[in-house]
Amino acid sequence: MLNTETTESAGPHIKDVLGEARPAQDQAKQARRKRVLPVVAVLALLVGALGIGTTLPDPKSSKAYVALAGEKAAAESDRDSVKSDYDSMKSKYDTLQNGIAAREAKVLARETEVGKADAAVKTADAAVKKREEAVTGAEKTKAANTIGDGTWTVGKDIEAGTYRAAADVGATCYWGIYATGSNGGNIIKNDIPGGGRPSVALSGGQDFKSSRCGKWEKQ
Repeated sequence: MLNTETTESAGPHIKDVLGEARPAQDQAKQARRKRVLPVVAVLALLVGALGIGTTLPDPKSSKAYVALAGEKAAAESDRDSVKSDYDSMKSKYDTLQNGIAAREAKVLARETEVGKADAAVKTADAAVKKREEAVTGAEKTKAANTIGDGTWTVGKDIEAGTYRAAADVGATCYWGIYATGSNGGNIIKNDIPGGGRPSVALSGGQDFKSSRCGKWEKQ
């Protein structure tokens, strides 16, 4: 049996120990509860989320989603159509550009040919003009050295030199060479050739008279 005195004497000490031990145990329990509660809360949230997920409708089946998906598809279709039109127009534009470049090259080549032709025409014109001038000069010279019927003073009206009938003369042709200023009184030489193409040599200080002999040309 337990000694009463011993128990009574030890009682306060045991009570103190038990009294101190009980609050410590209570604190440990409370700490365990604090650690368990968050875990339980998280599990509850997960379970709730799973439950909600199974009950919520699929967002893709909503009218707003379907409408937006239709608008997106229509926009993509419009985009593809516009791109196709652009590609077609770009192809036509490139073709036209290539055609323009080819035509410009042909035009440039033709312009070059026309320029060459113009240069050739100008050269030919210059040559023709030169010939014309030469012919005109020759004609003028010939005209200046051609005389007909009349009396001509050598050195004044005509140049000195040999003159010949331009064509056969008739039977009535007469020509005479006189001393200048003698008024036909000082005959140096004269003739009635009667035909053929007579020629005369004229010098300064002489007058030449031709009658019905046609044209005389200086040789």
